Amino acid sequence: MIKYQTLLYYCYSRIEGAEQFASDHLQFCKSLNLVGRIIVADEGLNGTVSGTEESCKIYMDTLHADPRFSKIDFKIDDVEEPSFIKMHCRYKAEIVHSGLRDPSIINPELKTGIHLEPEDFVNMKDDEDVVIVDVRSNYEHSIGRFKNAITFDIDNFRDFPQQINELAKFKNKKIVTYCTGGIKCEKASALLLHEGFENVYQLHGGIIKYGKEAGGEDFEGKCYVFDNRVAVDVNSVNPKVISTCRNCGTHTTKMINCANPECNEHFTQCDACGEQLDGACSDVCQAHPRKRVYDGTGYYVKVPQPINTDKLKAVKA
Repeated sequence: MIKYQTLLYYCYSRIEGAEQFASDHLQFCKSLNLVGRIIVADEGLNGTVSGTEESCKIYMDTLHADPRFSKIDFKIDDVEEPSFIKMHCRYKAEIVHSGLRDPSIINPELKTGIHLEPEDFVNMKDDEDVVIVDVRSNYEHSIGRFKNAITFDIDNFRDFPQQINELAKFKNKKIVTYCTGGIKCEKASALLLHEGFENVYQLHGGIIKYGKEAGGEDFEGKCYVFDNRVAVDVNSVNPKVISTCRNCGTHTTKMINCANPECNEHFTQCDACGEQLDGACSDVCQAHPRKRVYDGTGYYVKVPQPINTDKLKAVKA
């Protein structure tokens, strides 16, 4: 039986000729029959890839052999099938869109908050002088977040800098930021330091590493991930469901995109409401003439790519 894995990782490390690197790296990933999504920028790499256990090992070994990426901390999940159906590797201005592009102000290679290992976070998170800050978007923390964490009503990480004033009253406390895998915290914690916060920490490896190494204690709900799985379990110590169906209010962890492509809102919806509204967020969207066919998942592939689908079939054969 073929075993599959999904790898989550990032690395802030200067890449010369990053645009060409992205093109070459895409071909390398395809040669391993990997699927996933990788962002390449002058400042480094941000990726989630999925494939056979053997292909994933080759991929990790190859990156670790490159001095630029030797310190990458891969978060590894065993999965029943690949978590994507396509392979993308694109060059962009940043590996996580923040708008913080002035290296004289924000440079994660030189200055960030103190990295807290999961076990250290467990011992520190309940102290009275500690403030835990979620730097993710609202749809991410709506399905799961740390107990008592401060969250922001933001649609994208690039909106985080505008929220700094809300934390001003905590300048005399220890600020601990967290996100899915750690990449957003590198810039968020650096920005806090730049803005005069002195005691700034970040959860190393994010929620995913915390779940694997510390059991996920006091993380309530599920962790949103940017692949076909949508959300994964984290807490094996004191799990709790906190997200509710937008339509009826019952507790559910199922997150979908509205079947109306002109809406496409990302929201939580229970199976019963999904069946009643045919995957739409409202009666209006259900009646929309362009509404997509709802298959119960609420996941829609934007552009089918038969070539990569055939590659997947070959891997499973």
